[in-house]
Formats: sequence, structure tokens, C-alpha cells
Amino acid sequence: MSHLHPYERITVTISDDGLLVRPHDPDPHGSPSCTRVSWNKTPKVEQLPNGGENLAADWSASVVIYGIIGILDLFNASYLLVITARRPVGSLLEETHIIYGVKDVSAIPLVKGRAQQALTNIAARTTSLREPSRDGIYLSSAGECAHERRSYSSQSDLVEGEGTRVVVPTSDLEQAQATPFSPSRTLTPTSSESVAVLNRMVLWTRLAGRDSATSVEGPSGTCNPTAVNAEKNDKAVCTVPRAKPLESKEEQHTELEDRVVRECIREYTKGCMFFSYRCDLTRSLQRKHEQSLKCATQDKLLAKLNALPQDRPVDRSECSTNPLTSALPLWRRVDRQFWWNEYLSKPFTDTGLHSYVLPIIQGYFQVANFHLPVNPQDPNDYSISPVDYIIASRRSRRRAGLRYQRRGVDDEAFVANFVETEAIVKVQRDGSSNVFSFVQIRGSIPLFWKQFGYGLKPPPVLAPERTSEQNMDAMKRHFQSTISVYGPHMIVNLAEQNGKEGTLCGAYKAYVNQLNRNSVSYCEFDFHHETRGMKYERLSTLVDRLERTFESQGYFWLSDDMLLSEQKGVFRVNCIDCLDRTNVVQSTFARHVLEMQLGAVGLIIPTQGGKSEVDVIFNNVWANNGDAISRAYSGTSALKGDFTRTGKRDIGGLLNDGVNSLTRLYSSTFSDWFCQAVIDFMLGHRTLSVFTEFLLKLQSTDPGELMRLSRIRADAIATSVSLLLEEGETLFSGWTVFSPGALSVKLSNRFEEKVLLLSARALYIVSYDYALDKVKLHTRVPLEMIVRVAKGAYIISSLEEGSRDPIQNAGFMVSWLSADQCSSQKMTSPYMLSPTQLPSLESSQRTSVIRRVCSALKNNAPKSNAALTNPPRSRVVGDVFAAFKVLPIDPTRIEGESTMTYGELTDDLAGATTCKEVVDLMVDAIRRACCKVGAGSHEDFVIEEDVVSLEDAKRATSMYSKMEYGMKRLLWLGG
Repeated sequence: MSHLHPYERITVTISDDGLLVRPHDPDPHGSPSCTRVSWNKTPKVEQLPNGGENLAADWSASVVIYGIIGILDLFNASYLLVITARRPVGSLLEETHIIYGVKDVSAIPLVKGRAQQALTNIAARTTSLREPSRDGIYLSSAGECAHERRSYSSQSDLVEGEGTRVVVPTSDLEQAQATPFSPSRTLTPTSSESVAVLNRMVLWTRLAGRDSATSVEGPSGTCNPTAVNAEKNDKAVCTVPRAKPLESKEEQHTELEDRVVRECIREYTKGCMFFSYRCDLTRSLQRKHEQSLKCATQDKLLAKLNALPQDRPVDRSECSTNPLTSALPLWRRVDRQFWWNEYLSKPFTDTGLHSYVLPIIQGYFQVANFHLPVNPQDPNDYSISPVDYIIASRRSRRRAGLRYQRRGVDDEAFVANFVETEAIVKVQRDGSSNVFSFVQIRGSIPLFWKQFGYGLKPPPVLAPERTSEQNMDAMKRHFQSTISVYGPHMIVNLAEQNGKEGTLCGAYKAYVNQLNRNSVSYCEFDFHHETRGMKYERLSTLVDRLERTFESQGYFWLSDDMLLSEQKGVFRVNCIDCLDRTNVVQSTFARHVLEMQLGAVGLIIPTQGGKSEVDVIFNNVWANNGDAISRAYSGTSALKGDFTRTGKRDIGGLLNDGVNSLTRLYSSTFSDWFCQAVIDFMLGHRTLSVFTEFLLKLQSTDPGELMRLSRIRADAIATSVSLLLEEGETLFSGWTVFSPGALSVKLSNRFEEKVLLLSARALYIVSYDYALDKVKLHTRVPLEMIVRVAKGAYIISSLEEGSRDPIQNAGFMVSWLSADQCSSQKMTSPYMLSPTQLPSLESSQRTSVIRRVCSALKNNAPKSNAALTNPPRSRVVGDVFAAFKVLPIDPTRIEGESTMTYGELTDDLAGATTCKEVVDLMVDAIRRACCKVGAGSHEDFVIEEDVVSLEDAKRATSMYSKMEYGMKRLLWLGG
């Protein structure tokens, strides 16, 4: 029988055929199941019969983990990412609905010897963390320096179990492994944030050495823990070994693989990943309630028809009223946009191993409680009402990424840094239980805009390549999707109405007015202008302006399982980053609604004697929430956190904001580029080619932008066909390729993306203006004029490992005769009403040309076997050539689907997995087309010859370019 919930503890051990996992605790639904993850680059996950009793496995040497994140498939091996330490946050209304934060993650290589060493290292790391280092500095599991920090709560779980090597931490370990922020911490210029820039620089310098102790894999190929003991950590921080040259491609991949694994672990251990075994954390209480009512209605209908299964497992714990009667496992019930490890979990979901699938979300959860006097007016009445205050922030994985890397909206109408924040209040009053919920959302301005992070405050600019129609369409679709979930929107724009942010804000307001929807209202509040001089009390004027909206939206309210009200709308709050200003205003709105909710049950927050217990707890909860969201998006705690935390602004907070701003500047300039590539890969939006692209350009392309470029390329091909081909001329293929700007050039400072059309009569080389969507210039080469096609490596950069690979850097060169103007080069107008009339050869001319081509091939044929290995290019007088480098093959996954970079019109390239295979298909198509006109049947028509060899590329690379790339790589990647 299927198990509805993920296993809370899982035992892991080694066998000859793979990694074995099984539930550590007895399964109440039946005999314990055993699952094997095979040793393989592409591992096979399968459930074994009879619980794996027939396998020769030593379970006494096993370790216990708290959950499986998924499988990370990299260059040389795959890795099983597992949770080895968790941090209990609290319970979501029910005692069994415990929320945990991810505290420590380990990567187990799916290679037998390395996996055994990895399990040993998990136990060794856990044991070593029991002893704090001499200077209070530790390395997190991501390999970063971190000062001694306090924990979220008084508890922290590490794995423990009979026959395992991992032990429960002591209080010292809790302090050593604490999360980066705590409910009671007030940031100062001397806090851990003040040394963040120094720590990051130490990290990049240390990563430049291949033998660093923080490497995921050591020299022997075994998994090396990031923190075995304090002495090794100190040595790793203080000693910078000399980088050794990497010889083989496997060594190059190993180095990059180590860094990818480290960064993945860092993403999951930053303090903003949460999970629960027993409840769905991705949906608000109101959405759960609506879902449960729908399921209850369906069950009643099935019961009347006697079609309701009697023996199916049912989870009746999701909501206190109208319990959810779904028989689906937990991962089938979550909102996918908040499920961050969905792609990594795919090997387990595809095989139906539901109990090993643990949905993890990014955001923030905190459970706090306080007491309010029942009758504050009567000093002799000491009766109190307990109140639980829970904050739940859920950050979307759609258009996920980092500040300056992901801004605005994409073509799928998803916005950057979209976060749903729910404030839950549970109040016991006169023997009745009242549960309230209030939801707000934040998200980037839903227009196409960008911001370059090379300054403390760079101006946001609208994307110049986007039209007003595209902006309006994206905004319209974005609000359609969010209104269907949250109801009518009140947009609260906190960005500056003038200055650097004014242009974007003006466009936002204009597009919303043009949208003209009753369900979308707009309110602008220039936060910096209104609160200048640290007059943050003026935020109350914004609440007063929106009082009617608060009343019309209301809030979700259950009293003893009876629905009393629902929330009928949402505040969509934004600034530029949707971090600092947004969090301050959302906390102000939440405080106002909290007072409304408590007033509904006859309770008020006492105001005598300065700050009350409620003020302290409320401010800390929201300050922590702002820090967590900010850390996920920008890498530092939120600015203006002192006001959120204490209710006032001071000089210390201003100084701390300055330090955080410098840290953000460093991150956006250097480290965020690689982190963004890892995030895209981790979420399944990009393949491993994203890292090749990063090493070449030291940045990666937005997956949504790749999809847009694919459509643009297809449109460019279609436009070129309509303008250039004669009536009745058959098109064989259409491609887009890289090529030097001029003909008869192989290497150039200016490469451009050209359209290449192959028809039954000619080869068209088209210079296309993608910004203006028009043909600029085209060259028509009659097929009978083509002398030779050479194919081979096309290396245009020798700086990066991936760009030197001849398999993925391939191209071809087409040579033809230009005598007597047999080929034509023309400027093309985009406004032509009829196809261009291109010159065509008469029959006698065609015969003459073919004879000349044959003669040229005969005269230039190789005279010896030695010459065959490197045949010379045609030496015919007037010979012209064009060189083409094929585009990278990069499947881009969007919600589980895969689309190749080569667009919809190039079906003849389907199935190609490398650039060399693409070249083979293109050249073969050209050869076959030439054969039909009698010009491509010669044995030496197609030759194997590098267009630009690696040696040629090295000679063409200047010393300055090498130094520049080396310095950038050191800063961006650390080596």
C-alpha cells in the first residue's frame, strides 16, 4: 500500500550494485521497502523485492539521513544529495505538522569507492563539529567561512540511530552549526555581515588552489568533507596552495564538478530551505480549505454512486476543518511553483517511490507565541489568551535567481523574486479556537527591464529590444495568472517616482492604466521621499490611504472549524529589488491586519510602558523574514532591518546598511554569475552546457531568453525565405550560424549570427538585423558554383576548456567561384512587396561553370598519401569562401519539456547531440543539393579540414586577452 508521507529517517548503506536506502523507522503500512540507486553516470532507481533481504549489505555500517533532496547529474558522476541535519522550526497549527529547516546537506557520489568514503566522511564531519574551533570560525557545508552564530531554536537534529555512525549534537555543536540569523539578533557593523566581503574574497582565493581542503573530491577521487576538524579548516582558510595546471579533460571537469556540488550545497544550507513530512507547505490555509471542500464534495458524490474505494489511504490532517481526503502522496499535492527540488527528485517520482520524495521550498518559516490579557482594563483580572503567530514565506522557483541576474518579467509571464507571504494567527478565546490568515505577495515589476550591477545604485532601464505590445502582453498574462489565485490586486509601488527609478515607475503606471482592469488597482508611494530624514512613522499615512482596501479584502478566519470570512484580494507590494522597502511596508500592513484580527475576538495589544511583548516578537519575526528573502536574492541581510526589528532607525543601522550594500556590490559583480548558472542547472532549466558557456563568457544566458532567441531565429529564417527565394524555388533547409562579418575571413573581431538558406538552386548567406527584424545584406551562391566544402574544428577562443573541444566547436567552410559575377551580393530592403529577382545562370553558362569546377578539382587533387591527411584549399583564381561555426546545442527545459536551440524550422537537425554532428548533417545536405545540379558528385567535394585549429586560435590570442581572461576568471570563479 502506498505511503502518503515521506520517510522521516532513511538508512543508507553500500552494496556491490549500488547505494541502498530504506526507512529507518518501521513502516506501519507494511514490510520495509528497500530501494537501490545503481552505480552509474545515469543511475537507475528501483525498489527491490523482499526488502532487499537477499543482498549482501552491511547495514551495521550504515548512516541515517533526514531526507533525500535528489540526484545531481554532472560531468563525471552523479551525486545523491541528502539532508544530514535538520532544524525544527515549530508546528503549523497541529502538533504533528512540524516544520524543519535544512541545516546540513551532503553529496554522495554514485561511485562505489567514493560513496563508501562519503558515508564515512558524513559521520566524521558530524563528530568533528562537536568541537568548536579555537577562533570561533567555521566552514559551512558549502565551504564558506562563517563566524560563530546563534541558532534559530534551542533544538537541532543530527542523525542518530542504532548501528549508525552519526550522533546527536551537543549544545556546542548547535552553536557551531547555527543559521546565519536568529530571532533576537540585532545586526551591527561588527556582526558577521560586516566581514562578508572579506570572507568571500578569502573563499575565491582559496578556491584558486586545486588541493584546497574544501574540495568536494580529494586527489584520490574520494569525497572530501568540507569540515573534518577545526585544524584543517583553519589551514584551509590561512593557506593558499599554488594552482596546478589541469591536464586532461576529465581533470578539468572534476574541478568544475567540485565547485558545482559546493554551490548546490550552499544554496540548500543558506538558512532559507524548509520542508515538512506531514503537511503541504506550498499552499496557504485558504487555498487548502478551498481544496478540501472540493475534495469533500467529490467524495460525497462518489459515495452516492458507491464508487468510493474503501481501502485507499487517506490523509485527513491537512486542514482542521473539512479534512483533505486526497489519496495522493504529498508531492502530488504541492504547488509546483514553490517546489524547489522537483527536478532533482525526478528519478524517484518517475519510478513511483513516493515516500522518498521530500518537497523542499525556499522562503522563510517561523513560529512564535505570546499572551494577551483578556481584560486589560481590569488590573485585577489576570486571565490571558495564548496567541501563536506564524509567518510563512514561499519563494517561487519560476524566473528564479539572484539580484541583477533576474529582473522583471519573462516571456512566460513569470516575474523575478516572486514571494507569497502568509501571516497566520491562532488565538484561544473563551474556549474556542480561532485561526486567521492574511496573504501578501511581492514580485518584480512585470515589464521587460534590466539593471547592470556594476555600481551601488545602477539605474533600471526598460529592455530596448522589447516593444510596448510585448510589455503589455506579458503584464496582462502575469496578472491573469495571479488574479486567478489571489483575487483582485492592489499594487503598491514603493520605488522612486523621480530620479533613476522614475522612468521604470512611470512606464509601470502607464501600462497599468492602459490595462484598465477593475481587478487591478495602482497606488504609488515613494518610500525614500516620504520617509526622508528617517521619518518612518509616515508609513501610517499609507495605511490610512488604503483603509478601504483593507476592509474590502478582509482576511481568512476559521472559528472552531467554522468558516467566518475569506480574503478577497491581495496587496502586491514592490520596490526595485522587492526586498528592503517591500519588507518594511509588508510588515506594516501585517501589523495593521493583526490588530484587526485580534479586535475581531475582543483582544487588543497593550500600549502602556513602551514596547510590549507583542511588539518585540512581531518585529523580530518580520525582520528575520526580510533577512531570509534578502539572503536568497541578494546574498546579504535586508537593509532597513533595524527599523523592522526595533521600530526605529538609527546610525548603527545606517552603517550596517552601508556594509551590506558593499557586500551586495561585490556579489553582483563577481560571485553571482556562477551562482546563477548553478541555480538554473539545479532547477533543470539548463543542461551542463551552461557551465561551458559560463567559462567562456563568465556569465550565462537566461533560459527564458534562450527560448525567445530560438523563436526569433525561426522568424528570421521565415522572413529571409519570404524575401529572398524566387517563386517556385524549393527550400531544402534553413539554419542560423555564427560567421565573420566579411567573406573570405576565418577569424575576425566581429562575428555575427547569420541566416543560411539552402534551396534547390542556391545557397543564401544572409546578414540579418535581429533588432529591426530585417535582412541587411545577402549573398546568393548558385549551387553549381560551389567548389568545395571543408568541415572540422572551428576554434575561435583558446582561453577556456570547453571552447577548445573540437566536438562542440565545429564548423564548415564553403568555397565557390566568383568569376564573371556568378555569385551576387545585394543590399535588401525589408519593405519589398515581392521577392527579390536574383540572377540565374543560363544552361550554357552552367555547363561552362561545371567544367571549370571539375578542372579546378582535378588540378588541386592531392598527389600523395601524405597530402591526403591535410588537403589544400582550392587555388582557383577568384575563389571566395565563407566560414560558418554552428551554434551550441543547448536543450532548455521549461516545466519538464525540452526545446533545442536550433529552432522549429530545422527538423533536419533533429537528433544531433554535438556540434560536430550538426556540421555533418548540414554539410551532407549541401552536398546532396549540389549533386542534384551536377556539382557535388566529386570524391573530394567534401573534405575533413579544420576551419580554425586550436594552434591557429592560440596564435591569434594576444597575451593581453589571456591576462584579462585569467584575471576575470580568478575573480568570477576563483581559479
